[in-house]
Amino acid sequence: MEITPFEIIENKRVATDTYCLTLRGDCTSITVPGQFVNIELPGFFLRRPLSVARVAEDVLTLAYKIVGSGTLELSEMQSGSLELLTGLGNGFNPGEAGDAPLLIGGGAGAAPLLWLAEFLVSREITPWVALGFNSADEVFFASEFMELGAKLLVATLDGSSGAKGFVTDAVTAAGIKFDYVYSCGPEPMLKAVYDMSDTDGEFSFEERMACGFGACMGCSCETKYGSKRICRDGPVLKRNEIVW
Repeated sequence: MEITPFEIIENKRVATDTYCLTLRGDCTSITVPGQFVNIELPGFFLRRPLSVARVAEDVLTLAYKIVGSGTLELSEMQSGSLELLTGLGNGFNPGEAGDAPLLIGGGAGAAPLLWLAEFLVSREITPWVALGFNSADEVFFASEFMELGAKLLVATLDGSSGAKGFVTDAVTAAGIKFDYVYSCGPEPMLKAVYDMSDTDGEFSFEERMACGFGACMGCSCETKYGSKRICRDGPVLKRNEIVW
């Protein structure tokens, strides 16, 4: 964990209430997809945890959804500097992927899967990527996944883009075959992914966090191997340790 200053390069809206924040600074402590950062916002007591969507040398890309006054304030920042806690969380392990991994995300859960897809493609593994949203205006990163060469499936609850319904149902209907699964999104979606197949995999949980590095114990959850902190022992948990 490091406290690091970053300069804002760009902060743009990419979908309804969803933004991509591009920063420049020291990214050396961010090493694997699935990690997150904690941003200090002027005037707010608690930092905001944001998913890492991409890292390229000293350029960091974060994706976030406006969910309250803090992220609303962040969405209006177009220049200046931000202080980040970096190197947080236990991320995905790309080395666990087989020959046909599935990356499945819901809403803002698409963000950490982008860097993971880059990792896999760089190792000559072409993943399936399945993304679920409520409607077409919430879809983001679809073109970025396609540019990587990933096989893409999009589902929306109202059918305004891609398949209609839940993304897990769309994966089943499409008959996608996979030998490992990486998933990120709201807990009901993660449970549906878990129930969809008994294939081994890794699940990234979304949770409210206070400190972001395990000191406050506010984001603890029970696993088959005892209590774990989502911010420090997670956010990624292995399938075989999850208790629903």
